[in-house]
Amino acid sequence: MRFGPVPVAESAGLISAHSVRAGGAVLRKGSRIGPEEARRLAEAGLTEIVAVTLEPGDVSEDEAARAVAEAAAGEGIEIAPAFTGRANLHAATAGVLVLDTRTIEAVNRVDEAVTLATLAPFKPVVPGEMVGTVKIIPYAVSGPTLRTALAAAARPSVAVAPYRLRRVAVISTLLPGLKASVVDKTLRVLAERLAPTGAEIVSDDRVAHTAEAVAEALRRTAGTSDLVVVFGASAIADRRDVIPAGIAAAGGGVDHLGMPVDPGNLLLLGHLGDAPVIGAPGCARSPKENGFDWVLHRLLAGLAVGRADIVALGVGGLLMEIVSRPQPRAGGTPDDPEHEG
Repeated sequence: MRFGPVPVAESAGLISAHSVRAGGAVLRKGSRIGPEEARRLAEAGLTEIVAVTLEPGDVSEDEAARAVAEAAAGEGIEIAPAFTGRANLHAATAGVLVLDTRTIEAVNRVDEAVTLATLAPFKPVVPGEMVGTVKIIPYAVSGPTLRTALAAAARPSVAVAPYRLRRVAVISTLLPGLKASVVDKTLRVLAERLAPTGAEIVSDDRVAHTAEAVAEALRRTAGTSDLVVVFGASAIADRRDVIPAGIAAAGGGVDHLGMPVDPGNLLLLGHLGDAPVIGAPGCARSPKENGFDWVLHRLLAGLAVGRADIVALGVGGLLMEIVSRPQPRAGGTPDDPEHEG
């Protein structure tokens, strides 16, 4: 591809590098210059125009953008028609965005002419949402450059994992100072969180804040739910605390306690049979985004979440900064559980 000034008399058939208005001629950036446009430019007194000349083997920006987008697109992705060197990738279904970051980085390292940008990994998305875009910077790329980019994108790197788990059981433990209105609000907030995923609360079990009561409630969820969320009247402080002890007593296991996300530090991840169990941090009672959302959406999409996944959340895991943070952390009460991690 050649880029630079050319005589207007020789510009017909070339691509206008910039938008031009002269006399009766109007050229848009990136448009093909026709004989009539060239004539009008000359009549307007222009003798030279900055244009692009494609060389043998060059691939136009739209064709190249579409090719890279098709190589990058995995399951749950739709590609919009390419325009001005851009091909956008959209979610075809509600779910969680799954990226192969190494492949995306490899594509972007090929040449400055080829770029692939996406939303953050594991972001919840809705149908039609744009999740990525391929942009070809110049008006064309050479054939070898495009082939190298496609080789780097040898496997799909942008996909949407659709939500799969639908039945959510909720267990709430109770202490004398915890108002029923707090529990009611907690379930409303959770229902709102679940709505975009297609999941729903199938049981609401309110029990004493003891390991035995939690274990009995967990056993009742067997076979009737795909995922269990336990809201404690008091935050989980140790693996021997009420909720983890209740999971163990029910025959389940604790996979990880704590996470490097704030708010959300005091989340517990466990299992009972094949069903994931989340010991929710106190901040999960609030509708504001917190670490609970990050784990919940992945699990609802059927994605595995283990220790390595949780510890990797620390980079970018500080979701908000509060000057007075030490005070509520030290003084959470049953009536004000949102202050607890």
